[in-house]
Amino acid sequence: MDATDGKILMQLQRNAKQNTKEIAAKVGLSVTPTYERIRKLEQQKIIRSYVALVDRTKIGKELIAYCQVTLSKQQKKLADNFKKEIMLLPDIMECHQVSGNFDYLLKIAVNDIAGFHKFINEKLSIIDGISTIHSSFVLDSVKDSTAFNV
Repeated sequence: MDATDGKILMQLQRNAKQNTKEIAAKVGLSVTPTYERIRKLEQQKIIRSYVALVDRTKIGKELIAYCQVTLSKQQKKLADNFKKEIMLLPDIMECHQVSGNFDYLLKIAVNDIAGFHKFINEKLSIIDGISTIHSSFVLDSVKDSTAFNV
């Protein structure tokens, strides 16, 4: 990957609906080499997919919470089960296994505090092997980006 590939990736991250001609003009290439570079980035799985970014508040997802989850034991069986169960919960936007004082960091999007309470009590806390859950709520998003600096 070179600097031109980086420029192409930045353009696609800003607006993936741009056509190849528009991207080519912005990165200083002709259409054919731009198309070939994009195709190569896709084949190499550098570009994993194309998505639409949705304004969460306009679809009723008013509350974002981050949950720090600690498992009761550091056992592969518990961790594997936790990961499997997390994949079944669409309210969880992100799940990261982390180092430090807890095992997993979850980003959860729900309609409101009542929805969060129901989610915790009826879905998350019933997963076998969870010892503790600590939650924090987003009050204001100062920066909310999906683009990687390339």
